[in-house]
Amino acid sequence: MMTEHNLILNVDSYKASHYLQYPPGSEYVSSYMECRGGEFPEAVFFGLQAFIRQYLQQPVSAADIDEAEAMLHAHGLPCHRAGWEHIVEEHGGLLPLEISAVPEGTAVPLHNVMLQVANTCPACFWLTTYIETALVRAIWYPVTVATQSREIKKVIASYLEETADSLDDLPFKLHDFGARGASSLETAMLGGMAHLVNFRGTDTVSGLVAARKYYRADMAGYSIPAAEHSTMTAWGREREADAYANMLDQFAGPDKLLAVVSDSYDIWNAIENIWGGVLKQRVIDNGGTVVIRPNSGEPVKIVTESLERLMRIFGCRVNSKGYRILPDFVRVIQGDGISRRSIPKILQAMKERKQSADNVTFGMGGELLQKLHRDILSFAMKASAIRIDGHWHDVYKNPVTGPEKKSKRGRLALVCGNGDEMETIRLEELGDRENLLRPVFRDGELLIETTFDEVRRRAEI
Repeated sequence: MMTEHNLILNVDSYKASHYLQYPPGSEYVSSYMECRGGEFPEAVFFGLQAFIRQYLQQPVSAADIDEAEAMLHAHGLPCHRAGWEHIVEEHGGLLPLEISAVPEGTAVPLHNVMLQVANTCPACFWLTTYIETALVRAIWYPVTVATQSREIKKVIASYLEETADSLDDLPFKLHDFGARGASSLETAMLGGMAHLVNFRGTDTVSGLVAARKYYRADMAGYSIPAAEHSTMTAWGREREADAYANMLDQFAGPDKLLAVVSDSYDIWNAIENIWGGVLKQRVIDNGGTVVIRPNSGEPVKIVTESLERLMRIFGCRVNSKGYRILPDFVRVIQGDGISRRSIPKILQAMKERKQSADNVTFGMGGELLQKLHRDILSFAMKASAIRIDGHWHDVYKNPVTGPEKKSKRGRLALVCGNGDEMETIRLEELGDRENLLRPVFRDGELLIETTFDEVRRRAEI
């Protein structure tokens, strides 16, 4: 019978034979994690505590060993039964590893160590690299989501600084629409939580669950009542205005927000003749804010044209920066075709038409949580040192056919260099400087507990 979770099988196949491949006398192996390059200048470190709590604080059992041995042998591989039995018998099933890392939420420039792991029991020298599969997968994804989200936040902030009176609404300018497009519930949990490091708006409820479970965030994000096409088209085309009126009946009121998808048939008719016609006075008098959602067409054109029409109908004011802004009772959210590439295009087109970035919020789905991969930041974990018969030796690779894959040597430390820059050095070069890599996990114990608020403060732009 399969166990619910078996850490021995949370691995690439070839790892099962590696315990037989290290030199005689091997005692300790030290590995590190870094982003070797990619599309962003720095990476927001996040997700380690979630991995530790979900996977590394559950002991390996004898049943896990039996299951893994049977499966690996049938798969054509050896199983290090004696090694895993040692972990169960001598360490209570908890992995004898020490993981040191930068504080979560830290933005680390590329090509620097973010995490270092080594075994704490010499009989388990093989364990450091065995954990690579699970650890890299657990970290690269939330790091990449948090990093992309933060880079988008920088873009939106720059346009708000140019075209708006304040940045007060920045935390709600990028809303997570990605839950249904994620590959699994765990993906949605981790990715949804990673986005919330930077923003407060989300429809991915599982991200809230993860932030509460792993980082003690009572409520990490917020949403509002919003329509979908089924609830609007269920009224029929001839009763489209009634569908919108019902949204106002149910959800409008002082200081309340609601969002209504309005492109089911003809977005321009909806803006001109329904929101700006039969329901115009109700929108003006609703006491809160009606957010109109165009959901099809070319995003740059759709957003700017929707704003122009709404400004003509409901009026607008010119802010202190010289840009036009709708009255507070109406706004636009664009959730179709939104990505890190389209957002600056939309905001630039708005700027050129003297439309303030305050007028719009973005909803981002698959591009936020799913259309990502490990090579966006060239994420890698490599062994860099081994102790054999009491002596440490450098471990590295330097392929002539792939110089970009050259790895670091020795046991490493991360320090502040000139100004606020970070620099990776060898541990023996540390001296009296502070090592930004702090022990977070040792032998099954979480040594430093990080709250979600602390992560957010470190990740602030």
